[in-house]
Order: sequence, then C-alpha cells, then structure tokens
Amino acid sequence: MFPVAITIATVAMASGVEGATFFTPLLIIGLRLPVDVAVATGLITEVFGFSSGVYAYFRRGLIDYRLGRMLLMVTIPLALFGTWVGQFIPDIFLRGILALGLLAIAIGFLWPVHGGEPKGLENEMVSLNENSFTLTAKSGEIFHYHIPDPSQGQLLAAIGALFLGMVSTGLGEMNGYFLIQRCRIPNAVAVATSVFTVAITALAASVGHAVKFIQAGDDSWSLVLSIVVFTAPGVVIGGQLGSWVARKLPQAIWEKGMGILFTLVGLIFLGEILLEQRAILVSFFLG
Repeated sequence: MFPVAITIATVAMASGVEGATFFTPLLIIGLRLPVDVAVATGLITEVFGFSSGVYAYFRRGLIDYRLGRMLLMVTIPLALFGTWVGQFIPDIFLRGILALGLLAIAIGFLWPVHGGEPKGLENEMVSLNENSFTLTAKSGEIFHYHIPDPSQGQLLAAIGALFLGMVSTGLGEMNGYFLIQRCRIPNAVAVATSVFTVAITALAASVGHAVKFIQAGDDSWSLVLSIVVFTAPGVVIGGQLGSWVARKLPQAIWEKGMGILFTLVGLIFLGEILLEQRAILVSFFLG
C-alpha cells in the first residue's frame, strides 16, 4: 500500500481532490473491506496527506484562515453527524451514494467552470468590507476576491461534510464548486483554503469513526490501523510531491484524466450493486 499511497496522494494534491475519493473505492473494490472500515481508513489516511498539503500551502501563504473558519463552523459538526448516521444506512445504499457522488465529481472534472485569476502583488490579508478580501502570498502576489453569499457556501460545505462523514468524500468538491465556480476565487487560494478545511474536518470525522469502532469492541479498529500504518507515510510524501507535479502538468490534463477515472470507478460500483440485486432477485424467484 505504500507506493499506492504515494501515487494517490500525489494525484490528489495535484488535482485538489480528497485522497479518500481514491482510497475508499480502492479499499472496497480491491481489498473487499466493509464500507465503514474503508471509509474510516480513507479518512484517516487523508488526514495525514492533507496535513502535509496544509504545511506546503502554509509555507506559501495561500490559506485564507478567516474563510476557513467560516466553513469549519458547519463542516465539523455535520461531519461528526455523518459518521454517526452512516452506521444506520445499509452498505449497499452507502456504495450507491458513493457511486453517484463519483459520477457527479467526474462531470465536474470533464466539464469544469474555471474561476478568475490572481490580480496583483503584497503580504497580509485585509478585509475590504465584510465579504471582500485581499490575501498576500509569501511570494508577494496579492489576491483580491469577494464572497457574495457566505451562507450559501456554508450550506454547500455542510452538505459536503455530511457526505464526508458517511462516505469519506464530498467536501472538497463542494468547496471547489463554491469557491472557484461560484465566487471566482483565484485557484491557488481556493485550493489551499479547501485543503485546510478538509484536513481539519476529516480529522474530526476520523475521531468520530475511531470512537465508534473502539466502542464496538470488534476487530474493525485494528484492521483500520493495520492499513494506515502503510498508507500514512506514503501520503505524507505524496502530499509534498503533489504541489510540485501540479506546476509541471497543465490542469486541463489532470481534470480530464480524473473525470475519466471517476466515471469508470462510479460505473464499477453501480455495476456491482446491480449484479448483487440481480442475484438476490434471481435467488428469490427461483428459491
């Protein structure tokens, strides 16, 4: 799992997609893990990878902490709620949700709407009014942007966090839609702030899953840790490599590749579900 983790984290950081979006389907399809174990493993692995990414973006001064705090106010409680409610939803429905989510993400990659570009140069964030910002990166670039409707961003982030808690993915994609497509925030700031938000939210959701498994007293938590011990070092390395790779390859190539990949994985999930249901129906009518 170590080389796989490096590859996934590199791709995730370069494309801005949550690492668990790759890990969870891999663990379910490849290792045949139960959905709840795969979700928890993907989230905990994602925490390590995104923490590495947060450090990289922190050094570049691209994280908008005020905007991040606004989103975290809703994402943390909703992610915890998602970890709780997910245990009452049958695996087949969770896999269906994940499959449809992957297909929706694929559409976003294949037909993206890009945001605005950076507008200038300097070294600290200043609020022009309640919803307008200026962020100065360590490189000296100054980014100006405006959030016309913060409540809409919180609503979308809350939905994404709920799905993150249940199926380990959704928040990064919702953040990307709101920050880049709706608000036209410069890509560098939007991705950095989203990585910061997802890292902390995923940490909260991971704690929720850990508590659930420990209270259950079965082997699930030991299984999660036995996989994370190999994936965590890999994603820390990949988290640093991703920002370098992102500068070398055009974003359009990543977007098309990710769109095709998520389409295939989503269709595999749906195909498995249909085959299972067909087998159940056949056994029911023939039995």
